[in-house]
This record gives sequence, structure tokens and C-alpha cells, in this order.
Amino acid sequence: MSCSGPGVQMTGPIVVSVVLAVAAIIFVVYAIVKGQRRKLSAGVEEMIGKEALVRTTLNPRGTVLAEGELWTAIAEGSTIEAGEEVLITKVEGLKLRVTRKTQQKEE
Repeated sequence: MSCSGPGVQMTGPIVVSVVLAVAAIIFVVYAIVKGQRRKLSAGVEEMIGKEALVRTTLNPRGTVLAEGELWTAIAEGSTIEAGEEVLITKVEGLKLRVTRKTQQKEE
């Protein structure tokens, strides 16, 4: 039994199109599987050591912008003014402990 019967003709462009379509489907399936197996990087332990921007004065409590989200933060040490950059030193539930960026570098 032959595929090249009277009504079926596989020309070059059709074969290439079919091969490309199958390759695209395989790539999409591979990307989905790879994405599902990837480790989530949104864990709180990942935030320690990262920078945040003070939104409201930390005296000692206020808010900071970290990873694109607003967080309640507690300053370790002195008051930190809005607009300053801080480093995240600890995560306690939904609160961040932060210290002045320059203070951290000096220690």
C-alpha cells in the first residue's frame, strides 16, 4: 500500500510545512514542561540581601517597595527617610527587617 496514490501527492513545500508544524508543537510542549518544573523564585528566603526602596519614613516602622510590591518594614538602627535604598536582612511573616544600604557595606 503506497501513500502516493492517485489523489495524494506530497510535494516539497507540504513536507516542509508539516515538519515545521511538528517541530513547533514539540517546542511548545517542551517549553510548557520546562516552565512547570522550574523552581519558584518568589520565596521569602530569596529576598534576603536584596535592595528595597523606602516609600514612607521608617521610624522604625514604615513601608518599602521590594520586588515590585509594597511591604511593611522595620528599620534596624536609626530612622530611614523615604527615597533611601535599604537592604533586606530578615523576613518575618509579611514584615521585612531592613538596614541602610551604606551601613551594611561598612560592616
